[in-house]
Amino acid sequence: MKTFNVPVIYRSPLISAIKNQRKQEDRMKKDFTPTELDFGPIRILLARHFGFCYGVENAIEIAFKTVDENPGKRIFLLSEMIHNPHVNNDLLGRGVQFIMDTSGNQLVPWESLQHDDIVIIPAFGTTLETERQLALLGIEPLKYNTTCPFVERVWNKAEQIGKKNYTVIVHGKPKHEETRATFSHSQAGTPTVVVKDIKEAALLAEFINGQRKPDEFYDLFKGQYSPGFDAAADLQRVGVVNQTTMLATETQAIADYIRQVMMATFGLTEATVGERFADTRDTLCYATNDNQTAVTGMLLEPADLAIVVGGYNSSNTSHLVELCEEKLPTYFISSPEHILSGSAINHWDFHHKREISSNSFLPEKDRITILLTSGASCPDALVEGVIRRLLSFYGLEHKADELATID
Repeated sequence: MKTFNVPVIYRSPLISAIKNQRKQEDRMKKDFTPTELDFGPIRILLARHFGFCYGVENAIEIAFKTVDENPGKRIFLLSEMIHNPHVNNDLLGRGVQFIMDTSGNQLVPWESLQHDDIVIIPAFGTTLETERQLALLGIEPLKYNTTCPFVERVWNKAEQIGKKNYTVIVHGKPKHEETRATFSHSQAGTPTVVVKDIKEAALLAEFINGQRKPDEFYDLFKGQYSPGFDAAADLQRVGVVNQTTMLATETQAIADYIRQVMMATFGLTEATVGERFADTRDTLCYATNDNQTAVTGMLLEPADLAIVVGGYNSSNTSHLVELCEEKLPTYFISSPEHILSGSAINHWDFHHKREISSNSFLPEKDRITILLTSGASCPDALVEGVIRRLLSFYGLEHKADELATID
């Protein structure tokens, strides 16, 4: 796989040494057990896979290279390049401006842009409408494009089944930049509707099998369907794609459920189900799959708590938190600085979108075990920082330096 030129500030000698050793031991990536870091009174189990993915490293390389090669030019990002505050703040610090926030609200008026300005498309991609807006301003929309190849793969799958007259069902968060982009690309070629979870999929199924009248669809799915969507006609043939960072298990559950609904409603068999349900297979990216599977493997080990590191608005990171929360106390932090002491921690409650404080988060035991992972947009340097912070409470920070030299 291609290697990228990522700023050294995001790298970690310690984490690189650990990852390289695991790669040598498990080249086929079949072992999802965590890496054990035993420091005596504190034992850290590090997920097999975590941190920057291909798409994130690709985006970072393009963005920083663009800044370096265009001194004196105005450089804009459509919105946050990835959902990590450290990376975004570094770009802002180098003079890059955001045109929109993550919800699509305008921060820089379109009319203030000039034809010779540079506009970078984030890793999430963007809508066709935004591409047209840039073109109208004389700005080549795809010249500085950091869209993740795995996001583009979803767009291609939606286009393929759309050409075969299937309606596209997108499993994603309706307001997320990636889902908005996927919806835009899909609805350009075929009727499209977004479902955010299995509950909305079940609701949509009631329109497929006729339990609900078509007229009810438009209020229940307001803002989540393409213009001209016909609830009576456009749910006769469907296929499911997704926002690449969703929970793999939920996406699969939604696809399997809708498939069964189509079979039951239209009297299909395994041999004929393709007449009504497109075989899209899994459109999650490899990193999402690997990171979630690694957390599942990590959770098989007895532990006292879990720490997940990443941006608070990161979808893929929040799903790792969800998985951990099912089994044990979990603390979602964006940086080591949120660990205030051996007893106090400030962490993110993503269910209620607020930061909360907890005391006595490290149990008073002779030996504690902590599960540790991070999201696909989180620099390894932050994970090393968390390890060092935890070790400092036991006077063991020097042990991190020893580990960084392993062959």
